[in-house]
Amino acid sequence: MKYVIDSKLESFLPVSQQSDFPIQNIPFGAGTWPSGEKVCLTRIGDTVINLSLIEKNDFFQHCGLKKHTFNQNTLNTFLSHKKPIWRAVRNTIAEIFSKGNKEFEKNIDFRKKIECHISKISIEMPINIGDYTDFYASKEHATNVGSMFRDPKNALLPNWSHLPVGYHGRSSTIFSTGKEIHRPNGQKKKPSDDFPFFGPSEKIDFELEVGFITGSGPRNGDCISVESAEDSIFGLVLLNDWSARDIQQWEYVPLGPFLAKNFASCISPWVVTLDALEPFRSNRPVQNDPNPLPYLQQSRIGANFNIELQVGIKPEGSEETIICESNFKYMYWSIAQQLAHHSINGCIINSGDLMGSGTISGPSKGSYGSMLEISWNGKEPIHLSDGTKRSFIEDNDTVILRGSAIKENLKIGFGECASKIIPSKSWKTR
Repeated sequence: MKYVIDSKLESFLPVSQQSDFPIQNIPFGAGTWPSGEKVCLTRIGDTVINLSLIEKNDFFQHCGLKKHTFNQNTLNTFLSHKKPIWRAVRNTIAEIFSKGNKEFEKNIDFRKKIECHISKISIEMPINIGDYTDFYASKEHATNVGSMFRDPKNALLPNWSHLPVGYHGRSSTIFSTGKEIHRPNGQKKKPSDDFPFFGPSEKIDFELEVGFITGSGPRNGDCISVESAEDSIFGLVLLNDWSARDIQQWEYVPLGPFLAKNFASCISPWVVTLDALEPFRSNRPVQNDPNPLPYLQQSRIGANFNIELQVGIKPEGSEETIICESNFKYMYWSIAQQLAHHSINGCIINSGDLMGSGTISGPSKGSYGSMLEISWNGKEPIHLSDGTKRSFIEDNDTVILRGSAIKENLKIGFGECASKIIPSKSWKTR
């Protein structure tokens, strides 16, 4: 079955050249239709398409779907299917809305029921995230942090080059784009302090990440091999894994971050499939010093994806300043290696699990994926276009993540992942 939609294919729906969502993309999401019904969606250009109504009218009857797959408020039921069914649905959508399908194009009455402009739709969380794992897979980021807080000559811990380091996070406070996030409270302790103190974090930071969404893995304790891992990965989202660096610095020994990370993460609302990103494959960095153990050795050329990433800060009432331009291709450990490692001990992978890449940093300061690195822990503040300075994120700043893969005349994008920091809530003893 084909899985790369012809780059020359056009839709009869209007799509601007700047759009992240041509017919070659066909991302998947969820939201509230103008009727008030919560359903699964896709989009082409600025036209949102009701997948529940398409399914109800038997357009997907040859795809092998379970009943009522898209009459749901999340994509989880769809994700529980296997990759051939994901592909069949995506191919069918492309066929329905291609410019050559004159019969469907002229079916105005039905199209009025299933199509709606993006401005009239409430787009919500695309998935119900049961489990969340955050990796630490960018060598540049790990080296920067190790240089900053440990020994620059031994920035990477001994295990880092042998396995994809990760930790299990919480999923209860992962939100979709547009969320306002209160500055978190917690314990902090500066090196010069004798005792910790309590209060709002003074070092709120974004983390530029890409997350992958899984289908269901084996249920019997079998692992997922590195060569087959992508069969269990549905697609990618942008991920801002918010962090409170001062809280983290005090609490993370010996078990890692806790309150510094569990207050909020934000994802982009459209899941872009691996099939849509197939034309943008890129080789990952060479892994021969040391060679990975056999279960992590990946023979595939093009294990990474060339996705251009961007972060902007927009203070309230001011224009946005782009402070970071990076790329997903920099990741040392690929998404297949991450998933293979995650399951090697028999860990069960469920449909709708979210795996974060960890902060994505490139080789230069302009490509660092966090304020911790960009300002070097506050020692080198940056200037915004409105004349203000930032060492970390301030109240009423909106942080905007963008990502797109571009090749010749084809652009596959994610839209925006934006969230705003607002003042902390007061805390009272109960």
